[in-house]
Formats: sequence, C-alpha cells, structure tokens
Amino acid sequence: MELKFVLEAILFSAQQPLSAKALRDLLVQAAEQSEEPQARAFKKTPIESITSALAELAREHDEAKRTYRLVCVAESWQFVSEPDYAPWIKALVGHKHRAGRLSQPALETLAIIAYRQPLTRSEIEQIRGVAVDGVMQTLIERGLVEQVGRAEVIGRPITYGTTSLFLEYFGLRSLEDLPAADELRRVSVKKPDSLLTVDPGLATAPPEQLKVEPAPDAEDAGMTVNTPSQEAPQSEAGEAPPSQ
Repeated sequence: MELKFVLEAILFSAQQPLSAKALRDLLVQAAEQSEEPQARAFKKTPIESITSALAELAREHDEAKRTYRLVCVAESWQFVSEPDYAPWIKALVGHKHRAGRLSQPALETLAIIAYRQPLTRSEIEQIRGVAVDGVMQTLIERGLVEQVGRAEVIGRPITYGTTSLFLEYFGLRSLEDLPAADELRRVSVKKPDSLLTVDPGLATAPPEQLKVEPAPDAEDAGMTVNTPSQEAPQSEAGEAPPSQ
C-alpha cells in the first residue's frame, strides 16, 4: 500500500484541512491503535516523505482533470471543487456567507505588512504616509493581522504580522507564494517627508521630523530681553554710557 493513497483516504474523509504534521500524527495514532501490520508500517514516516507524497498526489489529480483537486492552503492540505462547478454545488449546499471585500486602504496596509513583517504601527504609517489606526483595527478584527511581538527599540512598540487566515483568504500555501515576494522585499521604500495625518509632535512621527515650537515673542509678553545684538554699546573704558 502506497503512502500517497493512505493520505488521500484520510484527506477525502477529513472535515477540515490537515497539515503534514497532523497527518503524521494520524499515521502514528493509527499504528498504535490498529492490529494491522500495514498501519504499523507507516508509524515512523517522516514529514518530508508525507509532503513529497502529497505533492505527487496533487500533481496526479491536476493531470487527471477531475471536478476536484488537492491543494495546500496555509500549509494545510484539502480537496476542493473546481470553480467551474460552483453553480451546482451552491445549489446543493447553499451560499456560504463571507465577509465583505477589503477596501483599497486596507489592501495597501495588508500588503505592506505581508511583505515587510514584522512591523510596528509607526513603520506602517511612515511607509503609507497616513495614519492607519482604523484600517489596522479592521484587519485585526477580520483575523488577517495579529500582534507577533515587540520591537527592540525604546518603548518596545508592538509589532504586527499576518495570520494563517490571511493565507486562506488569498489561497496561498505560505508567504513565499506571494507574487514576486523576493523582488518586492528587496525594493527600497522611501519614507514620506511627513506623515499626512499625524501631528509632528506625536511619537509616531520620525525623530528627524520632531520640531520644538518657538517660544512666544518676548515683546508680546511685555518683557525686555537683551540679546548680544541688542546690548548697549560699551565705552572705551568698558563702562556703559549713562542712561538719558
């Protein structure tokens, strides 16, 4: 009995996607619970062999041009129906509710996080040039972005990254499947001259953009202040001339 057919039987009966690790655990569990020598033969199957068998199985299903295929999304494997047969499947199981589409600002912010993670909110704002408070809240509530740690800088701000649901939402196996990921990660991003919607005095602004407001004009405040250019001229003896 071949490993790929054992995996096919498991995935065909599974009610949810399964990772290579989960499949290996099932092989171990079956070997321990079954008296069948065939089940025991797969007890020590390495994950690499499972991944290779799944890739071969997916290729065979794709070449067979059946109404379904084996795919890997968010590093988990499952059988899915071909999109061409969606009208009849929807008539059978009904329409599955899905959250509304993401707005353009949300997609732009999500792309920055996906390619540059982990990122702090300040870094995201510097790249986009606008505040992202509302957009970040939406992405977090949708489960597409999550807190992944803290930056090793003063204040240790929270860093953000994408979730496994992000991979499922876009049908990606892993982050390496992002379009032109290597090229885009090497692109040098020029930060904007100033944050369009952030007060320069706030902590989210880059340090070089922080400015100290000038003190109120001394004359307006009713005070007399002598500066080096305003001091009374000195006499030859070094004394100031008498006041008139």
